Amino acid sequence: MYVIDGIAYAGEKEYAIKISGVRPMKDHKLWLRFNNGEAKIFDFRRLLDTPAFAPLKDEEIFNSVYINYGITVWCDGDIDIAPETLYENGIAVGKITA
Repeated sequence: MYVIDGIAYAGEKEYAIKISGVRPMKDHKLWLRFNNGEAKIFDFRRLLDTPAFAPLKDEEIFNSVYINYGITVWCDGDIDIAPETLYENGIAVGKITA
């Protein structure tokens, strides 16, 4: 149970998934760490032929990835992809333990 603004809700509070770490890899893949401790690899190659992500075919641009408020972005924020997409379509590589 959790309470928000005086209203009690059943179950556990779900938090929005966010990116907490990113590293570009060869072959247009991203290693990602999420705020829930999981790490995944996302293969970007299938998206590179779409107009929104076509600039990322240039490996130098692809490798310039960074995190802005929990979202992976490129080109000063002109290109981004939802953390949920990366999480749902990424391949798990392990869970980070503190």
